[in-house]
Amino acid sequence: MHNLQNLYRRIEYLRNNGVKMKDIADWIDMPPSVLSSLYTTVLPGYFTNQKNHPPEEALEQALALVNNVSKKRLLSTIDSMIARLNELEPDIQSNPRENTFAWQFQEEMLRSIQKVDNIKGTYMSYSLSSSSDNLKMEPFIIFPSENNEYIRIGRLSAYGDSQWGFGIIGDPQNMYCFFNENEPPHFTPVTVYLQLPMFRRPKQLRGLYLGLDYNRNPVARRIVLVKESDSTGSEEFAQMKSGLIQPKDFTPEQQIYYDYACQVGDFIKMCTVPSLQMNENDLMKEKKMLSL
Repeated sequence: MHNLQNLYRRIEYLRNNGVKMKDIADWIDMPPSVLSSLYTTVLPGYFTNQKNHPPEEALEQALALVNNVSKKRLLSTIDSMIARLNELEPDIQSNPRENTFAWQFQEEMLRSIQKVDNIKGTYMSYSLSSSSDNLKMEPFIIFPSENNEYIRIGRLSAYGDSQWGFGIIGDPQNMYCFFNENEPPHFTPVTVYLQLPMFRRPKQLRGLYLGLDYNRNPVARRIVLVKESDSTGSEEFAQMKSGLIQPKDFTPEQQIYYDYACQVGDFIKMCTVPSLQMNENDLMKEKKMLSL
C-alpha cells in the first residue's frame, strides 16, 4: 500500500506550500471533511499501526477512528487521486513561506484534531474576577469543528457573551485555547493554557488564564475547568449559567476552587503608571501601586 504514503506526501506538499485543504478537496471532487479525516486521522493512524500490524489490519484499525471514509472507495480511487493531485501545483510566488511560525500554527491546528477526543465536552471554569474578589464562573465547550479542521473552543463569559475560538494541543500534556473576548472588529485576544492529565477523559483541567483587565492591562490568573458533560451540543452549552459568585454564596466545592485560584500569589498583573518617565522610577512606582 505504498500509494497511501504517496497520497499523504502529495497532500502534505501542497499544504506546506500554501494550498488550502478546501481547494485540494475541490480539486479531487471530495468533501473537505472527508479529506480532512483522511489526512489528519486515517493516514497517520495507518502509518503508526503498520509498525505492529499487517497493512490490511493497520488500515482497518485506522479507518475505525472515523465514520466518513470508505475503504472501498479509498482503495479504488487512490491512483486517480494521486494523478489528479500531481496536476495541482501551488503558486509558490504568491504564497511565500517566509513566516514559518504562522504556517506551523496552522499545521498544529490540523494535527490537534486527532487528540481532542479525550477532553471534548462541556466544562465549568472557575477563576478570579478582574473587578472584585468574587469567583468567576464561566462555561467552556471543547469539540471538533464541523469540518474536522480544528478544535473549536467556546466560552460563555460571566456577563453572558458567547466567545468562540480554537485550541492547539502541542503535545500530550499541554493545550492552548485562543479566542477574542470582544465582538469584531475589535480584537482582544485571550489565551488559556491548560495542563492535560495523562489518563482517559479527565474530570478536571487546570492552567493559566491570560488576558486584559478592565483597564486594558495584562493579567494572568489560575483557572480550573471542571467537567460537566461529555456532550458537545451547542444548545446545551448555551443554556449553562455563568456569572460572579460572592464568597458568602459558595458551595463547599466552590470554596475549594476559590482557595486554589483566587488567593494572593495566584495571579500576576500590571497597571498603567501615570506620568511615565520611562526609567527605573516607573518600575518602582508600578510595584508600589499594585501593593495598595
